[in-house]
Amino acid sequence: MGINISKQRELDGDDSAPQQPQEPPKQEQVLSGVKNIIAVASGKGGVGKSTVAANLAVSLAQTGARVGLLDTDIYGPSVPTMFNVTERPSITTQKKLVPIEKHGVHLVSMGFLVDTDQAMIWRGPMVTSAVKQFMQEVEWGELDYLILDLPPGTGDIQLTIVQTVPLTGAVIVSTPQTVALDDARKGVAMFGKVNVPVLGIVENMAYFVPDDAPEKKYYIFGKHGARNLAKKLEVPFLGEVPLRQQIRETSDSGTPVVAADPSSPAAIGLKEIANRIQQTIAIQSRDRSATSKIEIKIRP
Repeated sequence: MGINISKQRELDGDDSAPQQPQEPPKQEQVLSGVKNIIAVASGKGGVGKSTVAANLAVSLAQTGARVGLLDTDIYGPSVPTMFNVTERPSITTQKKLVPIEKHGVHLVSMGFLVDTDQAMIWRGPMVTSAVKQFMQEVEWGELDYLILDLPPGTGDIQLTIVQTVPLTGAVIVSTPQTVALDDARKGVAMFGKVNVPVLGIVENMAYFVPDDAPEKKYYIFGKHGARNLAKKLEVPFLGEVPLRQQIRETSDSGTPVVAADPSSPAAIGLKEIANRIQQTIAIQSRDRSATSKIEIKIRP
């Protein structure tokens, strides 16, 4: 262990030791090489948030942008399956993780570090610590976009992220049904309270399109629920993603649909959503800077 000689002399009573003011150590800015950090969130689980996040990341990469995707869902990581990643990431000499690249996207997930069948039985502080490490101790390099695939809800991880990094904005994913919209509304409210711009709402599973009758639409979960919520909350509506078998199959096989079949209607719709997000960020950057790290004080 290293010893501060000046400090040791002071402790030993050596008055000849020079008294120099201690400068606080300089803190390295978290994700300093990332231009835009986008949180993809949902109030409720099971609405297809990770599917949207994965296809959004690949769509942005297909435009030539440098893109990363951070899976912050420690308990239920989806990125390993959606990108068919089975290998472990390598580590630099500075003991930083190196993201795994697939379809032009730099990927990090807790699922890369544990066995598929291993459950993460961790309390909140351990989970938030892991998320911080993924932001601070990963060799992300220079990125145009870093997509954060958040777990459902408005808890510890969400607060940790907004306190640690300056988010460019958040994308809320919901299905059209009332039980999902109730929680999506809370997600919008949470980001509003911490001064993070909501880039818009995506309506996933908006309607079912059978492969043998592509001209038909069946509104299984209700019609235009997320669209109407976006209008009510005065946030942008980014688009609809239909309930299609192809999206499920490509996600399960490890190749997001925008990479597996870029010209399919499902892929085109998802790429249009990515394009609207890019446009929204461009407009936002002209009008205001990204949110800074915030301090959240809880009243006793």
